[in-house]
Amino acid sequence: MAITSSAKRAIGVAERRRVFNLRRKDILKKALKTLKKQMTAGDKKEAVAALSSVFKALDKMAKTKLIKKGEADRKKSRLAKQIAKLK
Repeated sequence: MAITSSAKRAIGVAERRRVFNLRRKDILKKALKTLKKQMTAGDKKEAVAALSSVFKALDKMAKTKLIKKGEADRKKSRLAKQIAKLK
């Protein structure tokens, strides 16, 4: 249990950040799920539209250091390659 007042405040800050981070991760998961659905359906036009929301989510996660910038770039590159393969 936290003893000092600063430690007690830090617990609250950590909890708020945890909730915010979970929300960000959930947004990315939903966007990826939509993109995968469009890709399996073979709908390139819809997949490209869904790809922009995935890019946005990845960029926001990298900006807030939820994931590393290189990881976000790698994921974006691989997804773009997969979209390009669609006919």
